[in-house]
Amino acid sequence: MTDEIKLAFAHPLDRSEATAAVPCDRLSLRDHIVEVEIGAFQVERDLTQRVKFNIVVELKSYTGPLDDDVDRILSYDALTEAVAIELAAERLNLLETLAERVADRILLEPQALRVFVRIEKLDRGPFALGVEIVRDKKQSAPTHEAESTAVPPRVVFLSNAALASENLSLWLAELQSDPVPAILCVEAANTVVPTAQTAAAQRHIDLLAIEQNAWVLAALDQRCAVVETRTELDWTTKNNHISVWAPGKIVLDFVANDGAVPSAPLELAKWFSEQLNAVDFVAVGDLDVKTVVARLVSETARSLLA
Repeated sequence: MTDEIKLAFAHPLDRSEATAAVPCDRLSLRDHIVEVEIGAFQVERDLTQRVKFNIVVELKSYTGPLDDDVDRILSYDALTEAVAIELAAERLNLLETLAERVADRILLEPQALRVFVRIEKLDRGPFALGVEIVRDKKQSAPTHEAESTAVPPRVVFLSNAALASENLSLWLAELQSDPVPAILCVEAANTVVPTAQTAAAQRHIDLLAIEQNAWVLAALDQRCAVVETRTELDWTTKNNHISVWAPGKIVLDFVANDGAVPSAPLELAKWFSEQLNAVDFVAVGDLDVKTVVARLVSETARSLLA
């Protein structure tokens, strides 16, 4: 085995020592194992697996006496906390995404110069499957510190009666002209929903019934675009589309999913509104939706002019 291959499979500490341009101080976390739900495959959903973290951080040299003062150094806790915070933020499909986010968070520390992050799945077979990345201050995007400049959206829940309204097209035009971006949520389609033997399977089925109606609404009017992720939501807002939320991915990827996310479509829409810090939430249940939305748009206009 060549030295290059040996180094590729070596511990991140060995890689740091072999590739550092100049001698430096280091902080390391070795064999930190956490049980978490992660993975892109369906068999990896609704269960946890062991994930092992090995992290090495190259540090700025300390200047002046330490005086045995913990506040003058980068604590080991900063590494385990970076892992815990990113695992708690949302359910992820890819180890690559998790590694990037952990590295970015660690590099927010003023002492950190370069970080090696190796993450391995331990329960996917009789082997370890993993990814390792190396990032420095120049490569790290300030994603955790950047403040969003997006306008808070308005979340509107549409009943099936509202979807059937003859005023729907006129109402959508008024919503689109409003400076506050609109996100529409719908109830389940008027179809017979199958019954599953497990709660997890039923959750998927119920969410799919809502998503069917989201696609029905999008097909009724080209101004509407079905969105499944926060990224899609940002894009539709910037391109002056009206977003129609398909809840499956965001709900199933939510970390605290055990009873924290409602199942009923109306309550689910309210929950989503809270997650987005929406400017307001309104449920439209009757046929005369045009009057309701015209009032909302005029109220928004008045508030912006005030």
